[in-house]
Amino acid sequence: MRREGILIVVSGFSGTGKGTLMKRLVKTYDSYALSVSMTTRKARPGERDGREYFFVSHEEFEKELARGGLIEYARYCDHYYGTPRDYVERQLACGKDIILEIEIQGALKIKEQYPTALLLFVMPPDIKELRRRLSGRGTETEEVIKARLSRAKEEAEGIENYDYLVINDDLDLCVEQMHMLIREAHCAPKRNQNFIQNIRAQLDALAKGED
Repeated sequence: MRREGILIVVSGFSGTGKGTLMKRLVKTYDSYALSVSMTTRKARPGERDGREYFFVSHEEFEKELARGGLIEYARYCDHYYGTPRDYVERQLACGKDIILEIEIQGALKIKEQYPTALLLFVMPPDIKELRRRLSGRGTETEEVIKARLSRAKEEAEGIENYDYLVINDDLDLCVEQMHMLIREAHCAPKRNQNFIQNIRAQLDALAKGED
């Protein structure tokens, strides 16, 4: 049976370790690929087109947007960022499970376009640990930390829309759990409709006495 990839959307509060989990997942298993976003900002030293981002002009980005070539997009600090539809669908067609890190509203929009997408929400073991991780970064003021915790309170209202919760208490165990959930998702009937229809067609042919 030909295996098609699954679109995996990962969301979670700031400080839960989403980025670390995804990078470890891709490094550990060769069936995954991280989505590469398109952006209108200039490449920074060391960045390469097609690896960190697809770097395009404002005109090119707006052209892609107009033709429906972006799954989702946002504008931040006078630059556009978006997820290229062609890139994602090529990876899925090749059997790669492609991972997108997107906030809740964007995740739900993707679910509307791709009903078989798998939505995972990364959680801390408790809020005390979340605050400790945010403080431990050493890069944010107390005011910023409070703002992130306030944002987390808002995001917590949409968690029920996700397929699974992943509690990041132990990095290695969490990566293994994510991998197992994705493997199980591949077995869901809604993600195997072509295979099911093929089996039904063979059964119909058998019932009619056809080889």
